[in-house]
Amino acid sequence: MSHTIKDKQKLLNRVRRIRGQLESIERALEEEKGCMEILHQITSCRGAMNGLLATVLEDHIRTHLIDAPHDSTEHNEDHTDAREQLIDVVKSYLK
Repeated sequence: MSHTIKDKQKLLNRVRRIRGQLESIERALEEEKGCMEILHQITSCRGAMNGLLATVLEDHIRTHLIDAPHDSTEHNEDHTDAREQLIDVVKSYLK
C-alpha cells in the first residue's frame, strides 16, 4: 500500500488547511489589507506547504528508498544512519 493512500486523511486535512490559508490570502488582497498582514499570511501558507512536502518526502524516503535488509548488521546500521541524515538535510532545507 502506498504511504499516500495509508495516510490519505492526514494529507487531505493538511491540503484543506492550506486551501483555507490561500482563500484567506485572496480575501485579504480583495479587501486591500496591509502588505504586512498579507506577507504574514503568505509566509504561513508557505510553511504549511513545506510541512506537507516534508511529510510526503520523508514517507517516500522511508518507504521507497530503502533496500531489502542485508545480512550484515553493520551495513544495516550504516544504511539507517545515511537515511536519517538524508531526512535531516531535507527537513532543514524545507524550514
